[in-house]
Amino acid sequence: MKSKCFVLINLLVLQYLVVLCVSQDFDFFYFVQQWPGSYCDSDKNSCCYPTTGKPAADFGIHGLWPNYKDGSYPQNCDPNNPFNESEVSDLISSMRRNWPSLACPSSNGESFWSHEWVKHGTCSESVLDQHSYFGTALSLRQQTKLLQSLKSAGINPDGGSYSLANIKDAIKRGTGYTPWIECNQDSSGNSQLYQVYLCVDSSGSNLIECPVFPNGKCGSQIEFPTF
Repeated sequence: MKSKCFVLINLLVLQYLVVLCVSQDFDFFYFVQQWPGSYCDSDKNSCCYPTTGKPAADFGIHGLWPNYKDGSYPQNCDPNNPFNESEVSDLISSMRRNWPSLACPSSNGESFWSHEWVKHGTCSESVLDQHSYFGTALSLRQQTKLLQSLKSAGINPDGGSYSLANIKDAIKRGTGYTPWIECNQDSSGNSQLYQVYLCVDSSGSNLIECPVFPNGKCGSQIEFPTF
């Protein structure tokens, strides 16, 4: 009997260590924010406003993604820890404002948040539990103030075209760090400002210069659509 108990304890400890090692095994985070006008004016996406109403014309959070320095990333690290809205109940109103889902059909955002936690958040749970994960992303959005940085440089969401270099410079002046810009195409095939990536250290505490940028590129001039 003692032998069986010992084996069972060893198996449980091993399973715990496997989950812990997986969740710790990343080098930094991508903090990704999305311009809603570009999501909605896209040749690929259908856009539906949340059930709580049209979001403000500002950058919304897409996610906080653990990443490796070689450009790859862990995902779906802990299937035993699903999204639990009760753990972030005090953050829900802020999440609805700042982390809305524009996917169709319209929703209150819970499926979007669940996807982000299960795919990405569980891979950081050695340093961030669910509440800390979502709270950290909300704090980073408040800290970075992308739209304010762009407007201060005369770059406005007015449907006009702006220099990619000027967009990067404006965000770097505002945040102190070099962004990576992801573009998509509008319904007419024009390149437009879609998502902004900034990097955060593996503790989730501090912005850092990105060790590596994702693949992809934008044109030298890109649109900043209205919303």
